[in-house]
Amino acid sequence: MSARRDSARTRRLVLEAAFDQVHRRGFQAASLTEIVAATGLTKGALYHHFPSKKALGYAVVEELLAELVEETWVKPLQDCPDPVGRLKELITRAIDQAQPVDLLLGCPINNLALEMSSVDEGFRRRIQRIYERWRQGTAEALRRARDAGQVRGDFDPAEAALFIVGSLAGCRSLAKNAQSLEPMLACRRSLARFLDGLRT
Repeated sequence: MSARRDSARTRRLVLEAAFDQVHRRGFQAASLTEIVAATGLTKGALYHHFPSKKALGYAVVEELLAELVEETWVKPLQDCPDPVGRLKELITRAIDQAQPVDLLLGCPINNLALEMSSVDEGFRRRIQRIYERWRQGTAEALRRARDAGQVRGDFDPAEAALFIVGSLAGCRSLAKNAQSLEPMLACRRSLARFLDGLRT
């Protein structure tokens, strides 16, 4: 049992170091040598868990980035009594808690989508699943609010979710390029008005 726990910890350590490298430099420029150095492990230990750099990159997407979206944007909306209010809170928190490094590096999911979707089908499919999960979780929350009579009935929750997720991803890219928080603050204000406009 202890060996399995140690192995799981080692694997997680490698994934987190890889995530940091990919977020800072992009997948193609990420260095396995630097990932190994950051963990204090050997390359043999890395290859024990991940047979190639691409396998490691896929695992970062499937595990860390998928977990990030699930914990930040999907789970908090499940079974909450006021999905629209909670969604506004999540958007406000994500933007108000942005750090300088968030502006410098941008959204890790969006960065990878822009870098890898046109050059590697495996990355594209995995990133697409994350965006789909985010949109579906948002749409389900808006649908519950509509069914409960908390919002108007004359809108499409799936389209609204696409607009919300696309706005958040896009404003983060604009903020990264501008190295300014203002695009994110403007996005927060506009999304708040949009969500308020759905209320009955």
